[in-house]
Amino acid sequence: MPRNPRATQWTQLFALPEQPALPLQARLRAAVVRAILEEHLSPGALLPSSRELAALLGLSRNTVTSAYLQLIDEGFLQARARSGVFVARDARPLSAAHAEPLRGRNGQASAPPDWSQRVLRSLLDKPTLSKPDRWRDYPYPFVYGNYDQQLFPTEDFRECCARSLARSHLPHWTPDLETSDVPDLIEQIRTRLLPQRGVFAPKEEILVTMGAQHAYYLLAEALFDERTRVGLEEPGHPHARNSFSLRQPRWVAIDVDEDGLVVDALPAADYLFVTPSHQSPTTAILSLARRQWLLRKAELQDFVIIEDDYEAENLYQGRPMPALKSLDKTGRVIYVGSVSKNLSPALRLGFIVAPRALIKELRVIRHAMVRHPSAFLQHAYALFLSLGHHESHTRRVNHALQERLALVAQALRELLPDFRFRLPSGGASIWVQAPDWVDAPGLSLMARNHGVLIEAGDVFFAKPPYPCPFFRLRLSSIAAAQIPAGIRALGMAVQDLAWACGEKRPAAHRAH
Repeated sequence: MPRNPRATQWTQLFALPEQPALPLQARLRAAVVRAILEEHLSPGALLPSSRELAALLGLSRNTVTSAYLQLIDEGFLQARARSGVFVARDARPLSAAHAEPLRGRNGQASAPPDWSQRVLRSLLDKPTLSKPDRWRDYPYPFVYGNYDQQLFPTEDFRECCARSLARSHLPHWTPDLETSDVPDLIEQIRTRLLPQRGVFAPKEEILVTMGAQHAYYLLAEALFDERTRVGLEEPGHPHARNSFSLRQPRWVAIDVDEDGLVVDALPAADYLFVTPSHQSPTTAILSLARRQWLLRKAELQDFVIIEDDYEAENLYQGRPMPALKSLDKTGRVIYVGSVSKNLSPALRLGFIVAPRALIKELRVIRHAMVRHPSAFLQHAYALFLSLGHHESHTRRVNHALQERLALVAQALRELLPDFRFRLPSGGASIWVQAPDWVDAPGLSLMARNHGVLIEAGDVFFAKPPYPCPFFRLRLSSIAAAQIPAGIRALGMAVQDLAWACGEKRPAAHRAH
């Protein structure tokens, strides 16, 4: 224990961050840098000796000395002979709170810009899928956004990352790619992923993106303006709607039923966005007959289809339906896919398959935005695919999700028997319809009090009904063992909402 106030100060100031994956030396460096950048240590301040700090923090003196030497080399610290180690004079703080305010010509402080008047395209008022900031603290997160700690192929992915860092592989990804992609990843997408969906494309027709949402944004930038008529499923994918909305197209709502997009009597449109593999959010699979009729309609009505092959790999029974792109004979389908979604949503790797003239345009737009997605990540994932890790991981994920779907279905039938749903044949979610008196946004807020997170259905509609009885239960972020208790807690939230709304529910439906 520290014996004096000064020692207490140092132990608090240099408390190591909770990052157990980092070595102790790196964690100590992070603590010192944080203290400098947050202005807890001023330029010229004397630091404790390596012997003193090692004793206070319970570290070896070599660890502290190595951390100090690295920070001296990086310009954060300065060593003075026979005096000690000091914060460097030119170490810069992050905060500008103490900076001198800008002055106008009359010497008075200048007013900051009014950004509410300057921002021309805003998404702040657009509904989208959202979670509480500390959503991982909730015991029952039926929402999208987390990787599965027990399923993540840590050793396999680490092997691929380590191989990419080998000297022999550095020339494959360290140069600036400009508008290009890592050839190895394009080849893996072309020869391994796409043929599984019946799609065959030359490399000139494939562009790597930072996930599907990046693909939506690129397509909107290239193809949409305020005159463009864009058809969207209703209910449909809110992320696509929001990405497209920045170009302010004219929206055309297309109905969805238990067989997916309703193709008959399609209104006039220039582009039609669809999720035929597992409709987002209802999970309905577009039948083969409707797929063929939709492609024929695209020719007759002269529109282009943007196909997001959403969760196509997550199939648990039956044979996969061929992708629209695989049936397309006239070049009217733009195909959007994800490389990394099954692994982790944070990896952000997707792709677009489209006619080469459009891909050429998209490459230039992407270059203006981000140049290209991480070449290192592209190369590592190409190895992950080439070594067969992707397929084996997908099988493990599908087995786990199938188990979770069965548990959710059983719990819903037992604890919420008046809630309707259809068990999907794939995907990672269940679309639930509550009794008509339930408004899902209100139920979502009530459920949080019981530790449950659900995705209220209103966000999926351009014009949501009120009350909106629909909600989605995602299964990628919750362990199977937590599911029965999670649905039980949701049942308690339904009881609370019923009491608040004056609705009577049979006591037998109360979850104990």
